[in-house]
Amino acid sequence: MNTSIQNCMVAQSGGPTVAINASLAGVIKGAAGCYGTVYGSVNGILGILNEHYLNLSEIMEADDNALERLIHTPAMYLGSCRFKLPDFMDDDSSYNYIFKQFEKLNIGAFFYIGGNDSMDTVNKLSAYAKSISSDIRFAGIPKSIDNDLPHTDHTPGYGSAAKYIAASIAEMAHDVKIYDIPCVTIIELMGRNAGWLTAASALARIEGRKVPQLIYLCEKAFDEDRFIEDVNEALKKENNIIIAVSEGVKTADGNYVGEETKSGKEDVFGHKYLSGVGKYLEGLVGEKIGCKVRSVELNILQRCAGYMLSETDIMESRNLGAFAAVSAIRGKSGKMSAVRRISDDPYQVEIVLSDLSKIANYEKKVPMEWINEEGNDIKDELLTYLKPLIQGEVQIPYENGIPKRFIL
Repeated sequence: MNTSIQNCMVAQSGGPTVAINASLAGVIKGAAGCYGTVYGSVNGILGILNEHYLNLSEIMEADDNALERLIHTPAMYLGSCRFKLPDFMDDDSSYNYIFKQFEKLNIGAFFYIGGNDSMDTVNKLSAYAKSISSDIRFAGIPKSIDNDLPHTDHTPGYGSAAKYIAASIAEMAHDVKIYDIPCVTIIELMGRNAGWLTAASALARIEGRKVPQLIYLCEKAFDEDRFIEDVNEALKKENNIIIAVSEGVKTADGNYVGEETKSGKEDVFGHKYLSGVGKYLEGLVGEKIGCKVRSVELNILQRCAGYMLSETDIMESRNLGAFAAVSAIRGKSGKMSAVRRISDDPYQVEIVLSDLSKIANYEKKVPMEWINEEGNDIKDELLTYLKPLIQGEVQIPYENGIPKRFIL
C-alpha cells in the first residue's frame, strides 16, 4: 500500500473531554505529508454510515492558527455518537457499507478517538478488515475522563478533569468554612464502575486542610449505617464536612445506592444512566443526623472545563494522536496508542502500542490496595499516581472575557 497517495479518516466517539481535540490535532499533524487528505467523520461511525465527512486538511490549511486553537478547544470538534456495531459474524451489512465508503474515499487508515465502547468499534472494524484481507489500518486513540481503559497508565481527559475537580472542591471548602454550625456538603462525581474521578477529589488537600474528609469510591461496597457513623465521627472533629462520592457506589448485594430513585434506563451498550446518589445521601444525612446538609452534582461540568487544562494532559493527548498516525504509516493495525509510566518523580512516560483486543470491553478500576480498609478514603499511593497528571497550566486565548474556541 502506498500511503503517500492514499487518504485517511478520523472520528470521535463517546463522552466529551477537554483533551480529545488535542488528540485529533495530533492525528492531523502526524498524518500530514504521508496521507493525501485527512477526512473527519462527523458524529463518529455514524458519519460514515450517513456519508457525512469534513475535509480536515482544507479546514486546517485555511487558517494558520486553526490547529493550535483546536488543541485547546474542549468537547468534540467532529461530534460524537453512541452507536454499537453488531458482530460482523451475525450481520456484516454495516461493515460492507463502511468499507465501500473507505474504498470510495481511498482510505488507507482509520483512527477512532474514544473510550471503551469506541475501542470496541475500532476493534471490530480491524477484525473485519483482517477477515476480508483488507490492508486498511485501524488505530484506537484513548480518551476518557473515567480513566477506566486498561493497558494504558491513564487516559487523555482524565488529568484535566481531575484538576477541575480538585480546584472546585478546594473552592467549596472555602465557601462552607464561613459558617460556625455543623454542615455537611456531599459532592457526587462521575464514575459508574471505576472511582478514579472521585479519587481525584483528594488532590484538593492543600494548604494543610484535609478536604474532603470522607471519600467513597464505587470499588468498595457502601453501607448506609457505616456512612452515617463516619459522618457523625467527622462532625465531632470539625463543623464543616465535605464528602466525595462516586455516582456508581453500590451496596454489598450489588445494587446502586438509592437505586429506587433512578430511572433504570440504559444506553445502547447496556450501561445504566446514573445520577442522584448525592441527593439521596443528602436526604439520609438530614433524616439521621439533622444538621445543615446540601449536595452538589458536578455532572457534565467536570468533563469540559476548558479553562482548567492540565498541560501534561493536553501534551500527552496530542502525542497519542500523532503516535497513532505515525504507527499506521509504519504498517501497524489493530492497536491503541497508550501511555506507559516510567517513573513518578521525576514524572516520565513513553508512548507505546497496546492490542485493541485486550482493551475493548474491559475496565480498569482503582486498585483495592489504594483504598483504605474502612472504604471511606484513599491511600497515599493513589495520590502519588494522581499528582503528576494535573501539573502545568495552559494559556488559552480569550475574546470579550470568554475563552475563544475553534467551532465547527
